[in-house]
Amino acid sequence: MTMRAARWHGKKDIRIEEIASPTAGPGQVLVDVAWCGICGTDLHEYLEGPIFIPPAGHPHPISGDAAPVTLGHEMSGTVAALGEGVTDLEVGQKVVVEPYIVREEDQDRPDYNLAPDMNFIGLGGDGGGLAEQIAVRRRWVHPVADSVPLDQAALIEPLSVAHHAWVRAGSPTSGVAVIGGAGPIGALTAAVLKGKGLTVYVSELSELRRQKVLEAGVVDEAFDPREVDVPAKIRELHDGQGADVGFECTSVDVVLDMLLDAVRPGGVIVNESIWGHEPAVALHKLVLKEIDLRGTIAYANDHADTIRMVEDGAVDLAPFITGKIGLDDLLDQGFETLIHHNETAVKILVSPTGRGL
Repeated sequence: MTMRAARWHGKKDIRIEEIASPTAGPGQVLVDVAWCGICGTDLHEYLEGPIFIPPAGHPHPISGDAAPVTLGHEMSGTVAALGEGVTDLEVGQKVVVEPYIVREEDQDRPDYNLAPDMNFIGLGGDGGGLAEQIAVRRRWVHPVADSVPLDQAALIEPLSVAHHAWVRAGSPTSGVAVIGGAGPIGALTAAVLKGKGLTVYVSELSELRRQKVLEAGVVDEAFDPREVDVPAKIRELHDGQGADVGFECTSVDVVLDMLLDAVRPGGVIVNESIWGHEPAVALHKLVLKEIDLRGTIAYANDHADTIRMVEDGAVDLAPFITGKIGLDDLLDQGFETLIHHNETAVKILVSPTGRGL
């Protein structure tokens, strides 16, 4: 049997192709993909890749795959079949995939996101969510409650990125946070922070994105940095003190520089962005204020709490879905929109089968 999938062949070369359908091997779960989000990493691969994708002729040391590979790592779906030895899930059950490629001996270490040669399903091989089906190790399949719509469940993967950034900030449950950028990761970071009890501000150029986070109730205020001196405004609102924590979600130099101004002395900044260039930033601000600048990559043991937040209603993901398309519209209505008109969208979801559109 065959299925349709979006395949990365090279920079600016993504093709919708018929490929062999997967089967559930021992210890695996076969998933019918319902929805898959388009991630900023997918856009970087399209415009600048290969980055995470192993080039043709250079197979990934764990997956054994090389370009062309199937894209997509923000996926939800239902169990289609269970491989030998998998007994704790049921066919038809709603699930999401934690899309890791790590060696078996590394998958249970606390920081498996930092394991040698780590990569991601949908980038480093092992199938992808921009296909009708995917076979995944049981370790990386997480059940979600029937009450969670599958389109919203597709956002649990990027929400877990935001959750891990919150963990990297010290898991605060009070205080003031400022986020640079209200794109998909910035908006979901706001959702996690607000769900955990923080006062949340965002700096964002796009009026649509500012309105989205305000309407979703995940920020206390959303500032246009062309009109508001964001660091000064935060100090004005909080007795001359800056924010306790800042989150960089844009990979734009002036935004990181703004955060260095906006956080208080001794504050923490978590960089969530994947940078395609070396930023020019006034690091003397970091030195003079003893700011703690931390990196974060993906997630590690974050999915359980993230899923609980969604199931318990602490986070409502519906407002962040701004588009739904089929596989044939992936480039024209998906990638092109997010590359050239990203101020009009937050998260665009793709239905590989076209069902649900």
